[in-house]
Amino acid sequence: MYRPKFIITNKINNYLLEIERARGFLDAAQLKGDWINEMQSAALILEAHHSTHIEGTELTLSEAQNILAGKTVEGVRPDDRQELLNYKDAMDFVSEYLDRKSGITEEIIKDIHRILVTDVRDGSLEPGSYRKVQNYVANSLTGEIIYKPPSPDEVRELMKEFVEWLNEKKDISAILMAGVAQHRFVDIHPFLDGNGRTARVLCTLILYQNGYDFKRLFSLSEFYDKNRREYYNAIQKVRESGLDMTGWLEYFVGGLKNQMLEVRIKGEEVIKKEIILENAVKAGLNDRQKKALVYLTGNPGITRAEYVKLNDVSIRTSNYDLEVMEKLGFIERTGVGRAIKYRILQVG
Repeated sequence: MYRPKFIITNKINNYLLEIERARGFLDAAQLKGDWINEMQSAALILEAHHSTHIEGTELTLSEAQNILAGKTVEGVRPDDRQELLNYKDAMDFVSEYLDRKSGITEEIIKDIHRILVTDVRDGSLEPGSYRKVQNYVANSLTGEIIYKPPSPDEVRELMKEFVEWLNEKKDISAILMAGVAQHRFVDIHPFLDGNGRTARVLCTLILYQNGYDFKRLFSLSEFYDKNRREYYNAIQKVRESGLDMTGWLEYFVGGLKNQMLEVRIKGEEVIKKEIILENAVKAGLNDRQKKALVYLTGNPGITRAEYVKLNDVSIRTSNYDLEVMEKLGFIERTGVGRAIKYRILQVG
């Protein structure tokens, strides 16, 4: 029976606490549905782009956005386009699978892999089938062989033990379980190719199944792709330390924590903006002034000239609008002379 080896360090505990705080905020926050839908779409695009980019696709984020929006993008490799579309389909599959409320099976894992590699590389990746030959893990940045996975004869038994472990009752955080699962799956490397992508989708499924979907506003792969060398090193160090996953889990949980803090900050900014606009309506501010307040929720200040440009008005109108907002306590003036700026003041 598979038994992962790791220690829950103070760092891991602190990260888990911060994740729980962010989760509590998202559960309690009164965030508008249209904002959540917009952010969910953005997170899905980021996840699909960065997870496939880790594996060597050459699409830019802009190209990925256009492809997923159904637009024609010239000059991209067909496999890059297909891998991106497949990843989005795999994430949709995970979302739909949640309604079944059943455990994770080998068939579900094979289904995820099948979706991810269908119609890629002329169908040579044997979608949904465990490998029958020895494969190797290479660093996509350098091409260096860094790991030789178990032999194909061992794969079926290792996957059987892995899935049994996934479905056991455990006394550890589901976040740690997801982190262990991602690494263990990559270590077994059960498929010819697409193992990294399958591992990240599986990790997402485990988080979702255990109540850690965070409104689906995050992308772990974005964190990994921003520093792929650190990502590869965190995975490889487990193999170099007798399969002790402590260091990997610190990296994994820290990455999720960073993503959740970003989501929380964005959510707090939205709530702040809504409060300010609500107060602006009550105070009778005009549309130009409300537009400036929205601008100020994401910027440290605004000059009179910037106000003129933002609203396409005269300097006289700019001075009048800013003076009204200042008197009503929405903004305050800083600096003197040409260095005068106005920053937001009222948030509640």
